[in-house]
Parts: sequence; C-alpha cells; structure tokens
Amino acid sequence: MALSSRDSSQKRAQRTRIRLRKLANGRPRLSVFRSSKNIYAQIIDDERGVTLAAASSLESGEAPKEGKGSKTKVKGSDKDAAAKVGALVAQRAIEKGVKDVVFDRGGYLYHGRVKALADAAREAGLNF
Repeated sequence: MALSSRDSSQKRAQRTRIRLRKLANGRPRLSVFRSSKNIYAQIIDDERGVTLAAASSLESGEAPKEGKGSKTKVKGSDKDAAAKVGALVAQRAIEKGVKDVVFDRGGYLYHGRVKALADAAREAGLNF
C-alpha cells in the first residue's frame, strides 16, 4: 500500500528528528514549519518538552494583507520573511540564554525559505 503525501512527509520529518536526537547532546532544536503562506520557527527543549522561543511571519506586520483596497501585499511566504523570522527567533533565544541548537528542517529540503531562515539565525548569533 502506497503512503499518502502527508504520511510520507511525516515519515521524512520523523526520520530527520531521530537522527537529530542522536546528534543533539542536550542542545535544543530549532524546528521549522513552512506553509504555503507563512513560515514558523520554534526552539524546543526536547528533554523538558518546552518551547523556549518562537517566531513566525504572522508577527509584526509580516502576514499577507489582502483585500480589494490593498495595493501593497506583504508576503509571509518569501525568503525575506523567512530571514526576518530567523533573526527574530535567534534574538529571542539569545535573550533566554540559548546559543547552541540543532537545526530541524522538518523534512523540507535545505533550500529557499528554509535556508534563508537558517542563514539569518546564524548571522544573528545562533550556533548550529
């Protein structure tokens, strides 16, 4: 029986997380979720099961502004929005005292928005 696309993506993400758990050495995980309209990032301490910091493109006017009268559309689904989310989650993590993390791309290819988020988080001071 063939897997549905959702099942195969969940299986891919789980495979990535199992590998990261072995490599983490107690470091929290920077998890990325990418939807068609926005991008989200969380720093999760798996030992305690707690989210330490989070950011998304929905915050601070990054969400898409649509409507008949709206001429300027701010997109939450491009590389610029992903870079802002990466910098914001890194800033919040550093405020909480977290510098070293492992990057959980969640089964997505390390390309485009995911790569932009990771590069911005590195530039903002996170080590991974």
